[in-house]
Amino acid sequence: MDNNTHAVIMIVTVAIVTFLLRAAPFIIFGKSGNPPKSIKRLGELMPSMVMAVLVIYCLKDLHFEALSGFLPAIIASIIVVALHVWKRNPLISIGFGTALYMFLIRVI
Repeated sequence: MDNNTHAVIMIVTVAIVTFLLRAAPFIIFGKSGNPPKSIKRLGELMPSMVMAVLVIYCLKDLHFEALSGFLPAIIASIIVVALHVWKRNPLISIGFGTALYMFLIRVI
């Protein structure tokens, strides 16, 4: 099998899987679009759960031997939370927090 055939098979496979994943809710729940309450509840909780996992993942490797090992992440995390509470805009809080963190790891 040459590279072109392999690439075409990969692209077709990805296209089919993507289509089926997008069509799955309509196939499962029909045209009414009313999922069960458990699915609705999962949809409400999922963003918070994803954010919690991301926070844990980002802060899991902090090193407390030196200030540069933990201080930039702690300061940026506090600023992200404060900005989000104040502005209620994830784009602003995460964007500014990321820029601040990048600045702090260069300075501290």
